[in-house]
Amino acid sequence: MTTIPSSSMPVKRDKNRIKVRNTVLTVITYLIAIAFLFPLVWMFLAAFKTEAEAFASPPVFAFTPILENFKAALPSYFPALKNSLIAAIGSTLLAFVLGLPAAFALAVYPTTRAQGTLTWMLSTKMMPAVGVIVPLFLLFRNLHLLDTLPGLILMYTTMNLPLVVWMMHSYMTEIPFAIYEAAKVDGASVAQEFFGIALPLSTPGMAATALLAVIFAWNEVFFAVNLTSSDAAPLSVFISSFKTSMGLFWAQMSAAAALTVLPVLIFGWVAQRQLVRGLSFGAVK
Repeated sequence: MTTIPSSSMPVKRDKNRIKVRNTVLTVITYLIAIAFLFPLVWMFLAAFKTEAEAFASPPVFAFTPILENFKAALPSYFPALKNSLIAAIGSTLLAFVLGLPAAFALAVYPTTRAQGTLTWMLSTKMMPAVGVIVPLFLLFRNLHLLDTLPGLILMYTTMNLPLVVWMMHSYMTEIPFAIYEAAKVDGASVAQEFFGIALPLSTPGMAATALLAVIFAWNEVFFAVNLTSSDAAPLSVFISSFKTSMGLFWAQMSAAAALTVLPVLIFGWVAQRQLVRGLSFGAVK
């Protein structure tokens, strides 16, 4: 009787190899996550230290937490928080009002210049901000938009508009064109195609794009510092106020930064499912 050699050994070796590979990838992932999260954790720890402990070298790991830094930061925090909320949400809404029709037109009714237009819009994001701050400052001064919320909203809108157009264009391109053709057969107008087909079917993409636009506006520093001072100063300017002629108040700045980051962390944590769904929208048909 002829015996058939067992194939269990190669299969077992393959399983062991896959298990080792998955373990290595998991360890690497955790190390990368720790590397990215360490500055954030260190900032939160410094917020509960005294100024001497925050500046100590070598670093102080055993300390008694205090709340004085947060008490010093809170009086100026809420006005800056209001400005950041108005600027981030207002600029996102305005960018969607302007960007959604543009993305729809470029995706559903493209012309020969559509790709060139998209490339030009993306190229504006590559321009160094410092290279345009002088003409922008003069323009804002002549239009009386310096240190005003409308000026900040307008600045953030122009900053996020290419993002909105590019992302929504990619989402709307994934919608089968047969749906639009069927709507045309039924006598639908372009406005009905936009409001009745494109917007409802690209809702996950809209959620992800809106979240990214709000985060980018919330985290913007350069234009906020140069175009605002007090009345419309957002949280980024609020944080920089702790660097004075008397020195750098590191612990108080860490407390201010922690208060600034906290709303975005909470919002991102709550909306993470919508963000993942929106970023993967159209990836798998």
